[in-house]
Amino acid sequence: MSVVEQYARAHIVTDADLLAEEQDAVPVVLKYDPETDPRSVCVRLPGRQAHEWTFSRSLLEQGLRAPAGSGEIRVWPCGRVQAVVEFHSAQGVSVVQFETKALMRFLRRTYLAAAPAAPAAPVEREAQAQLRG
Repeated sequence: MSVVEQYARAHIVTDADLLAEEQDAVPVVLKYDPETDPRSVCVRLPGRQAHEWTFSRSLLEQGLRAPAGSGEIRVWPCGRVQAVVEFHSAQGVSVVQFETKALMRFLRRTYLAAAPAAPAAPVEREAQAQLRG
């Protein structure tokens, strides 16, 4: 299993830590580490002090289809091509708008990374046995 890290362009709708010129699309890091926690994903926002949230991968998946939330995280579809992720913290609320296809591509990669390796075909097993012995 391997770590999945993907950069996505996103619009931060509200975040007091960002400068006015950074209000356009910014690079956001989406990360999945099946060794640390196979059920969670991490989203890291840019800024003078990087913000990072870890939450359920299933919450992200559910939120792409219908509004979903748990604790300090809310996710919901926004039209046909965008999704919104809302992060609540003691410093305030950050609302981040993503292209849905970027989040779907990331989720697909996480499921591939977490999938057990396919068993070798009989021909491959035979070739591997010959190499070993």
